[in-house]
Formats: sequence, structure tokens, C-alpha cells
Amino acid sequence: MSKMEALKISLILLLLTNLRSITSSPDNHRYNVGNQVPLFVNKVGPVNNPSETYQYYALPFCHPDPVVQKKESLGEVLSGDRLTNALYKLNFRENKIAETLCHKKLEGDDVAKFRDAVMNDFYFQMYYDDLPFWGFVGKIEEDSWTLEEAPKYFLFKHVRFDVLYNGDQVIEVRAFSDPDQVVDITEDVGIDVKFTYSVTWNATSAAFETRMDRYSRASSLPIQQQIHWFSFINSIIIIMLLMGLLTLLFMRRLKNDLTMCSTGDDEEEDKEVGWKYIHGDVFRYPQNKSLFCAVMGTGTQLLTLVCCLFVLVCLGVLYPYNRGTLCTALVTLYSLTSVVAGYTAASFHCQFAETGWERSVLLAGIMYAGPLFVIGSVLNVVAVSYGATAALPFSTIMAIILIYGFLTIPLLALGGVIGYLFRSEFYAPCATKRYSREIPPLAWYRKTPCQMFLGGFLSFSAIVLELQHLYASLWGYKILTLPSILFIMFIILILLTAILSVGLTYIQLSVEDHEWWWRSVLCGGSAAIFMFAYSIYFYARSSMNGLLQLSFVIGYNACMCYAFFLMLGTIGFHSSLMFVRYIYRAVKSE
Repeated sequence: MSKMEALKISLILLLLTNLRSITSSPDNHRYNVGNQVPLFVNKVGPVNNPSETYQYYALPFCHPDPVVQKKESLGEVLSGDRLTNALYKLNFRENKIAETLCHKKLEGDDVAKFRDAVMNDFYFQMYYDDLPFWGFVGKIEEDSWTLEEAPKYFLFKHVRFDVLYNGDQVIEVRAFSDPDQVVDITEDVGIDVKFTYSVTWNATSAAFETRMDRYSRASSLPIQQQIHWFSFINSIIIIMLLMGLLTLLFMRRLKNDLTMCSTGDDEEEDKEVGWKYIHGDVFRYPQNKSLFCAVMGTGTQLLTLVCCLFVLVCLGVLYPYNRGTLCTALVTLYSLTSVVAGYTAASFHCQFAETGWERSVLLAGIMYAGPLFVIGSVLNVVAVSYGATAALPFSTIMAIILIYGFLTIPLLALGGVIGYLFRSEFYAPCATKRYSREIPPLAWYRKTPCQMFLGGFLSFSAIVLELQHLYASLWGYKILTLPSILFIMFIILILLTAILSVGLTYIQLSVEDHEWWWRSVLCGGSAAIFMFAYSIYFYARSSMNGLLQLSFVIGYNACMCYAFFLMLGTIGFHSSLMFVRYIYRAVKSE
């Protein structure tokens, strides 16, 4: 063999080696036999309290030297993830049996920490090739035959990893603790522990594209699907009943009123038709119009944000346990959709007056962000006092402030300027009188609180079954509802809000009460009050406990329900406005 041929063969082998190393990497999730697959430990916490999580090495596990924390995105930090390197070596398709992790001397304080974790049923979470998996720290054994003996606490010292692969890709990973390999940690005495682990690899025919499906498999069970269908049918029945009621009682009467207005004389008309009697006041601008315009702007922004989230879910960008993606999407979409809030608030304000729209835009900027910041600050103080991973570091807080200051506010102002430049006049079929008409005394069941209860309860009753699954998914470890079902229920909630708002507004106008603007917002958004009340009921019925978990459940549910209040209130007003314009446009001109 000549030197030239030998050189060619060497170059070909070198190229093949480089190509093989390029095609096998953690970035494309493809590995060769023996390649190191990235494994990170994440956090530990009690099973009953999903929000109460701590860094993995808060417990005295075996740790590498040095401990290096993975650089995380904004969404991962907001989700409470704190990924760190580990001593476990799970190379691709390499089986291991009773591999020694480390020998560790546990002092009395270390034993007490582990025992407290076992008493509170702590679990640990890790990520292997971006796949999350869980395991338990220890177990409790109680002697049921004798009441005098205290329970014994044991720490698992051996973990078995079962990994499934298909070709050169990891498909599934599970962690099991060996109940026979434990160490007694009932007493606060120092002990020497040898931590070990095993790795077993098995082939599977499951495709790489479907490896995340098992995390949402609970929602596809026959029982869960039956419950989803029952919830869907329940909502459809309520919609049909309400539409029938609206058609028979309201629309039939409204048709008679319109016929009377178009053919009868004015005196008889005023006596018979209450809503026609206030045609000169029904389009009078509401009190606190800057605040009202801000509510419309923020509600439209949040509605746009939710629709964008559903689009991302349909595109496959958002899926369960995609670390931090949901929080990143929420922050990004809220900042980008602020231009919608500015435009809506300014354009709606300019329909009433060409000056003062800046105040409406400013209020729109803090309408939701202000309460969210206050609640988030309180929750962060609680999380810091517990040392939980939910506590945001100073750098993350500054990043959020910078995003709000240099992206959200400029887009909000841009939307306001566009809304002012492309302003239009408010369309009112009837002229507004100079002085408002006095509203006659109303019965208690015609006042705002009673109508809010009626409108909110009917909307809430249509979604309560699915709301149970949503809360179980938010404050649990299993995905119990599907995005498609959530989207259908969201559309149903919008339809119910619109139907009820129209009906309640017609009832209000029939008794000559012309102050319907704010009431349509309150009645439309009142379903969110029932949603928040149900979240407290859900917490009381669950196994969650402790100040941290209680504060997080109340705080985050308050933010979510407040967002629904603004969205549904906006829908209630616009549906009522369309209805009011329709009926007064049909009235004979005086």
C-alpha cells in the first residue's frame, strides 16, 4: 500500500469518525453505545405539596465536587426548576449492577433531615435526556400489632434505573428504589451508608416522537374520557336550555316590543315598553371611563394571549413537562400582546373623548400587571423564608423588570398611539339626553349582586367538572385534561357568558335601569368569582397543607381567576353592546 493510499484511508476514517460524533449528540438526542447521556438532578419535596420543592442537595445526598448548576432559561426558573449535575453515570446502553455511587458518613443532623423528609413523604425528580422521572427518598414501617412502638423510618440506599431505547435514542426512563436495601434512620445517630445504583437497558418499538405521550396518558384513560364527555354534554345541555329560555321569554317579548314601537303611538309605547322609555340615556358614557377603557384593553389582551396559547399547543410547541416553556410563553406573549391592550384602551377612550386617552393606556398597563406584581412579591417572600425553589433569584426579578420596562411598556405605548391615530366615533342609534333619567327603585333580585350570582353560577355550573380536572392538573403530578377539551370548554364558557349577558342586560333595561355598562362587565366576569371560591374548596378537600402551599394556591388561583374576570367581563360588555345597538336601531326614529 502506497503512502498516498494510506493517507486517503486515514482521512476517510477521520471523516467517518467526525460525522459519527456530529450525528450523535445531546442536541439531537442521538447517541452511540457508551456515550454519556445528560442526567441532572432537579428538586425534592413532599408529594402532597407540589409547590413546596427544594433543591436536590438540600438533603445530604452524594454530590459531585464541585456542584455545578445548569444554566436555565427564564421559564425554567419561574417554574421552580434548579437542575444540577450528578454523580450518576448512565451511559447509553451500558448496564450496571450495584454500582457504587459513594460512601457517606451521615451525622446526626443529616439523619434528622432524611427522617423529616421520609416523614413528609418526600420524592426526588431528575431529568435524563430531557425526560423527567421521579422516585421516593425512603419509607415508613408501622407495626400495626402493637400501638406502643413508634414507626420506623428507612432511607433507600439503592436506586434502579430502567431505561428503554429505540435504535440510538432514549424513549423512556424510570427510577425504582429497592425496598430491601435500606438503612434505619429512626434514631439521631451517625451511620455509614454505601449508596449504590443499577442501570438496565431494554429495547422498545415506541417511536421517539411519542415518548412524551405517557406523561399525559392519564387523560386518555376510559374513565377520564367518560368524565370529559359527561362534562361536555352537561355544558351543551345548559347552553341549549339557556338559548331556549332566551328565545321563548326574551326574544319573543322583544319582537312584540319592536312591533309595538314601529306601529303604535308614543304614549302607549312608553307605558308598555320599559327599555324604549330610556332611549335617551342608554348610550350615556359610564362613570370612570378611563378605568372602563383599561378593563376593555386588558381583557382583550388576555383573551388574545389565551388564544395564542391554544395555537402554540396545536402546533406542538407547548406540551406537558417541557421544562419552563409555558412560563416563557406566558411572559413573552404578555409582553407582545400589550400592544393590543394599548390599542384597545386608547381607541375605545377616543370614542368618548379625544383627550385623556393616555390615562386609559396607563391604567391598562397596570390593570393586571399591578396585582400580579403584588401577589408575586408576597409569594416570593414566603418562598424565600422556606428556602424553596419557587423563590426567584435577584437576577430573575431584574430580568422581568427589564422585560416589562423595555418591551412591554414601549409596545403598550405604541398600541396607544395607533389607537389614537385610528380613532373613530362611538356609534349610538339614539341621541343621548343632556340630563340622565332617574332610575326607579329596584327589587333586591334585580340589583347587581343578585344578577352577578345568577350569571356567574350558571356559567360556572357548565364548567365545574372540567375545572376539577384543571385544578387537579395544576396542583398535582398528572395531566388529567386535554388541551382540546380545554379549548372546547373555553368556547362554551364564552358562549354562555355572551348569552347570559344579553339576557341580564335586557332584564335590566326592561325595568328602566340604563346603567348597564359596568353591570354587563360585572355579570360577565362573575363566573371567575365562583372559580376562585371553588379553588379554595378544592384545597380544603385535597391533602395539601402548610402556609407555603396555601399561599401559592390562593395567590396563583387569584391571579388566574382575575384574568378570567377581565376576559369574561370584556366579552359580556361587547355582547351586551351589540344587543343594545340592535334593539335601539330597530326602534322607530322619534
